[in-house]
Amino acid sequence: MTSPAPRIGIVVTDTAFYSDEDPDHDTPILLDALRARGAAAEAVVWHDATVDLAAFDLLAVRSPWDHPERPDEFQAWLERAAASTRVVNAPATMRWNLDKHYLSDLEGAGIRVVPTAYANSVDDVRAALAAHARVVVKPAVSAGARDTGLFDADDERALELATRIIEAGGTAMIQPEVPELSRGWEKALYLIDGRFTHAISKGALLEVGGGLIGGVYEEHPEQVPAYDDEIAFATAVVQAVQTVTGGPLPLYARVDTVRSRAYGLALLEVELVEPALNLHVAPHATDAVVDALLTAATG
Repeated sequence: MTSPAPRIGIVVTDTAFYSDEDPDHDTPILLDALRARGAAAEAVVWHDATVDLAAFDLLAVRSPWDHPERPDEFQAWLERAAASTRVVNAPATMRWNLDKHYLSDLEGAGIRVVPTAYANSVDDVRAALAAHARVVVKPAVSAGARDTGLFDADDERALELATRIIEAGGTAMIQPEVPELSRGWEKALYLIDGRFTHAISKGALLEVGGGLIGGVYEEHPEQVPAYDDEIAFATAVVQAVQTVTGGPLPLYARVDTVRSRAYGLALLEVELVEPALNLHVAPHATDAVVDALLTAATG
């Protein structure tokens, strides 16, 4: 007697959210590949209340990119999903990853992180700005470069942005500019089930003065080589995530790094909620993702 096909939901948002500049490339690729391997796979809009979450063997959170505008609703959805079926990444890990205070946790676990000050008052902001010539200001809870700016530290707009973040109930992060980042040297390494699959460069995003280059958030992903020390570093990051959270090893992770003169090879972010995998740029990684999803759905 053959086992029924595993039913896998690829968690997205409704198509009206996506733009031509920032489409969800991964979901069509994953759906086709999963179906070719015998799975019953479909896209699931996370805020569609009519979906029976318990009908799925696995829900893989992939592109709910509107969740920063609906944080409480997304947190409630994670709770319902976790009570209904298996979810990847683990909901507890995703909750931890939603607030960039996690960088402090990883630094405490021995991971080199770009220096970060967390400001909850205007006095905190002034002190953090005074320590650097040029800074990046952003919220601790954000995505897609929302409310993120690169400024000369004495630019009043830096203080204004940080103050606005705090007055809205958030924490403002202040980091020194890393010149290598402004040259587009950020490198994202992807790990599936803890194993490196590919690396992507997406170019610089921030214009000095608080804006985005070209006026819009637009990535230009290109597959690039990863060196042995970068792969070892990214592997150590996801292992540290498992240690810090006490949860399972993330099924998927994007580890954003920069090699800088000031800080060496350092972590910028680790994205465990909904990173674009850029499978259209690195199609060879599709099999690894599908293998991992099938194992999670049937294991």
